[in-house]
Amino acid sequence: MNATDETPIRKRKRGSVPLVLLAIAALAGGVYVWRENAAVAAPPPAAAARPAVPVNVASVERRDVAVTLAGLGTVQASQTVNIHTRVDGTLQAVTFTEGQNVRAGDVLARLDPRLAQAALEQAEAAKAKDEAQLRSAQADLVRFTQLAQKDFASKQQLDQQQATVDQLKASIASDVAAIASAQTDLEYMTITAPVDGRMGIRQLDAGNVIHASDTTPIAVLATLKPISVLFTLPEKNLDAVQKAMAAGPVTVVATRADGTELGTGTLSVVDNQIDSTTGTIRLKGVFPNEDERLWPGAFVHASVNIATLKDALTVPTAAVQRGPDGLYAWVVDADGAAVMRPIETGEVSDGVMVVKKGLAAGDQVVTNGQYRLRPKTLVAIIAKTANENVAQDDVAHDVTKPGL
Repeated sequence: MNATDETPIRKRKRGSVPLVLLAIAALAGGVYVWRENAAVAAPPPAAAARPAVPVNVASVERRDVAVTLAGLGTVQASQTVNIHTRVDGTLQAVTFTEGQNVRAGDVLARLDPRLAQAALEQAEAAKAKDEAQLRSAQADLVRFTQLAQKDFASKQQLDQQQATVDQLKASIASDVAAIASAQTDLEYMTITAPVDGRMGIRQLDAGNVIHASDTTPIAVLATLKPISVLFTLPEKNLDAVQKAMAAGPVTVVATRADGTELGTGTLSVVDNQIDSTTGTIRLKGVFPNEDERLWPGAFVHASVNIATLKDALTVPTAAVQRGPDGLYAWVVDADGAAVMRPIETGEVSDGVMVVKKGLAAGDQVVTNGQYRLRPKTLVAIIAKTANENVAQDDVAHDVTKPGL
């Protein structure tokens, strides 16, 4: 084949190449358009649903709330008496039992009475002697008076006899006082309980020589019924306490650190001065203590009920959270979602807090599980707690508002 014959063939091959390229391009464009249309027609994938957060809730309720002031105090016996002897002598017998409850007038101990008895008899003998001398002197005075009227005795003799009679009368008065003193000393040989109370541990035994000046008592007698609690409150509460006392008896409740109630009494005394070093005022409550649960020296918490708020709006203290903008609570709305609600609060009593603003009666507030919540988070209520003494396990978790 010569050169002239190959030229038309080559020309045909060159003309077919653009057609193939156009076909490929058209195919690629069709595939692209089909993918785009399919992408537009397909619905977007559903967002993964977040699980509901399990929480405990309580209802916002209206109730009467006791306004109380709490302080730390110590229990004191209403009367404490150190049993001492009033005279010197030998302790002959101790008649009480340690820990015994005694009544005023019960015999506690006896001293050897012989010296006191001898002193009493001596004073009585001196009185009898002076009385005999007085009778003789009075008789002589009568005779001197009769003689003086007849001028058989001088005025001086009469005056001297009158003085003798007066001296003997004074001696008898002194003897009467000596007898009373000796009788008192003899009575002091028997030591009795001055008040009702409970005896402590015996510190002296029979056979010891004791003196009125001794510092060690035979024992200590403490009155436990009634008993007192001495406690302190900040001085800022003084006006409220005085106002409550002016309105009537003020109730005081004594409890242990774990909250166990030990007794209920009445506020009796507000101290007459404020402690300037601590800024506190001392108060005393008196308790009947019939069951003797309050014991001298024990530390207790004293709560003073100064007022009662009627029909106040309350929530459990566990529902109240603190954030950078103040106090708030999580409220479960009608859709079951958590909503953060700013609130204003008032007094706290018995595990509930008075709400002044931000909530309404019947609102469901979260009391447990707040640390997992975010605004509009769906919640699953696992328990409804009563509006009283709710545990505060989660109060400390939400120290700032979540999501900020």
